[in-house]
Amino acid sequence: MLQFLKYVFATIVGLFLFTIVGFIILAGIGAAVGSSSDATSLKDKSVLKLDLNRPIVENASDDENPFKSLGGPFADNAEDMGLVQLRDGLKRAAADSHIKGIYLQANYPQAGYSTLEEIRNALIEFKKSGKFIYSYGEMFSEKGYYVTSVADKIYLNPSGGMDFNGISAEVSFFKGALDKLDIKPVIFRVGEYKSAVEPYLRENMSDANKAQYTSLLNSLNDHIFAQIAQSRNIQVSDLKKVANELTAYKPQGALSSKLVSNVGYYDEFETALKKEVKVDEDDKIEFVGLSKFLKAESAISYNDSDNKIAVIVGEGAIVGAKADKGNIGSDDWVAELRKARDDKKVKAIVLRIDSPGGSALASDVMWREVELAKKVKPVIASMGDYAASGGYYMAMAADEIVAQPTTITGSIGIFAQFFNFENFLKNKLGITNDRVNTNAHSDFPTVTREMDEFEKAWFQKSIENGYETFTSKAAKGRKMSIDKLKSLAGGRVWSGIEAKQNGLVDELGGLEDAVKIAAKKAKLKDGDFKTRFYPQPKNFFEELFDKKGDEAEAKILQAQFGDLAPYVKQLKDLKAREGVMMLMPEVIEFK
Repeated sequence: MLQFLKYVFATIVGLFLFTIVGFIILAGIGAAVGSSSDATSLKDKSVLKLDLNRPIVENASDDENPFKSLGGPFADNAEDMGLVQLRDGLKRAAADSHIKGIYLQANYPQAGYSTLEEIRNALIEFKKSGKFIYSYGEMFSEKGYYVTSVADKIYLNPSGGMDFNGISAEVSFFKGALDKLDIKPVIFRVGEYKSAVEPYLRENMSDANKAQYTSLLNSLNDHIFAQIAQSRNIQVSDLKKVANELTAYKPQGALSSKLVSNVGYYDEFETALKKEVKVDEDDKIEFVGLSKFLKAESAISYNDSDNKIAVIVGEGAIVGAKADKGNIGSDDWVAELRKARDDKKVKAIVLRIDSPGGSALASDVMWREVELAKKVKPVIASMGDYAASGGYYMAMAADEIVAQPTTITGSIGIFAQFFNFENFLKNKLGITNDRVNTNAHSDFPTVTREMDEFEKAWFQKSIENGYETFTSKAAKGRKMSIDKLKSLAGGRVWSGIEAKQNGLVDELGGLEDAVKIAAKKAKLKDGDFKTRFYPQPKNFFEELFDKKGDEAEAKILQAQFGDLAPYVKQLKDLKAREGVMMLMPEVIEFK
């Protein structure tokens, strides 16, 4: 009887949950269908409201959140902004007579400096149309101000402030935690600068690691300051003084330093904006968001060419054959590359890479497919925020490599790491293990005993062989001697500027520059091709449930560990990093 009641209760709960989920999905589909059927009708004197305070990815779905008008827990789901959609929107806005200018919100954009440089350059191109860009913020982060600095007018709230003090990098080290837990890392690596394993072996940065990041950060900072100085008509030396003295933290300091044009509240900003648009003081400004604007009829003529340039996007860590959310799986990526290679309408391929690396095997599988593809048609690599280690491996076979000055690349090296949990299990949990083998190393590798000297020597030799493979293929791809390549390798990371100087990349520029190079190599004239992006972005519901799963995990960790949650998450991720890896130290945080 008890068992019967359990089944009845489970059935009732299941039906209840099914009803709730079904209602949510049907409501969302209804809202989505209703909204998608209505094209946006633009009014005169409209202002494009560009909100960059969200995660910015390479390519995002055009779907809007259908739950916004319904309220509830899904209504505030943050929507990713796609770089593809943003560039397209800015081109169309520049040509559209209804759009008089842009209201830019870029206080805390969630993206790397290379992505922000792409956006910044697109905004500068938009200004060539003669239209304005106005920005208002209560606070600006370092990255936010980097983008905002292109605006014609920048309003800062009188009680606000600005984080403008240069770039820093911070690394968390876990050796002390592992020692306390009796967990022993077993590390194999090649390269003085291959510092991805340092957090498990040391309590601070090695001299070599500090040297490479000092060089990297200074290169990035000098480039960023030079761009800001040009936009604000300020000397770089004056900007450095502002940063060193924390002058811009206070609104009046930011104003006197010419980093902002006005200190004022939003109503004052709105009044100035109305005057610019020539709207009466009592009337409302016609704001239109990017997603709605993209649903309006385009002022740019449709390109009906059959010729295509395929952009294959690889974004995230390289995790193996099949990708999960936000990562690159070699099977999926290779499938897209093969389709582009075999498609007669695709005349050239651009690899858009934003990855710190990952699985050595998956990186090599993708490298081979690039080799095969470039025998058929031109292949150009375009580097995003990161194209390091395995990310560089993906790019190095391309005909040409294009990187942004702020791209972090290189990290040509290889390592393997394992964790011996024998003492942790025994001393902390009271668990012991015993075994029977048929051969000397039947259980190799295992996490429940120490590797013997033969096994360690065998693995180190394997890593050295992998390094030789990496460097020899890189030297071949870059058409340089192996000695020259190795002098740039050793796991060292470089900025795009440094990589161009030392020959690891060919050109400095963004995705559009890479597309132009691809078109030229395919002998296509401007306007005689369309650019198409693969794979297709996930729709709203796929993104929604992916995010809710991540948010649930984050909330559980936060509830259990409070401020220590980020560190616990990194410790949990240790298992995923076991094995042979081509990975830069992704735990490093740029501020």
